Amino acid sequence: MLVHLWGFLYSSYVRFWLKWLWRLLTGKCELQRLLDGCGAGARRTLSIEHSLESSKSKVLRNAVHVEEAEVEKCVRDVMKEKKIEQKDTRFKTNLHISLLQISGYKKLYLNVENLRKVPYDSENEEHEEQLIELWNLLMPHENLKARITKQWCDIGFQGDDPKTDFRGMGLLGLVNLVYFSKHYTDEARQILSRSNHPKLGYSYAIVGINLTEMAYSLLKNGALKSHLYNMVSGLPQMEHFHQFYSLRICLEVPVVLVLGCVCAWERHY
Repeated sequence: MLVHLWGFLYSSYVRFWLKWLWRLLTGKCELQRLLDGCGAGARRTLSIEHSLESSKSKVLRNAVHVEEAEVEKCVRDVMKEKKIEQKDTRFKTNLHISLLQISGYKKLYLNVENLRKVPYDSENEEHEEQLIELWNLLMPHENLKARITKQWCDIGFQGDDPKTDFRGMGLLGLVNLVYFSKHYTDEARQILSRSNHPKLGYSYAIVGINLTEMAYSLLKNGALKSHLYNMVSGLPQMEHFHQFYSLRICLEVPVVLVLGCVCAWERHY
């Protein structure tokens, strides 16, 4: 109760007077202090995003929802609202970068969400081509005997037809698997090889789809902002999401294998 009360008092009254006092002492508004005091990256952009969202000014609050094409105009509007001289190129450049990152993150989430909502369709030629591409990347020396076959289990699907495994993450799960297998082919084949261990094995494709769900959840709840704001000095793209997913596979799958070894050791002893 006290925590909620303090939060209300701080956001409604205390924060305003603290900002007023700091401006009186430094001659700079909060945005100027944040942009001057932090280097490029997540710390700065997250601080700017919070400052804009918490502002009583409609112009500033709307800045976090600006489209890419309107960022430059938005920067000018913010500077006018805060009475910052337009010739302050450093402020203008840094705010422009932060707004691009904020705008890009929101757009990336929408693009990822739209891809997730697309169900795998076996009647769609493009979907089928991506699925066959995944097989060819992982099993280059073995041909599929049929479209529906037990062979799919060899790369970690649960049954004869992989389409049933994409229900949760839709086409996003397949696109992630294909991206990792195409851009990190050696690593993908090594991980697949380890997945077929008789005692410590795991379902490669299913683990990959589960990691897609993890990456998607992190993007949705905003936990991926720090990573993307530090990595991309501009608009985060779908490519950056795929790269993060690939990093998770390289980091998480070995952990699965280690945990399997620990469980096997415990059973043995």
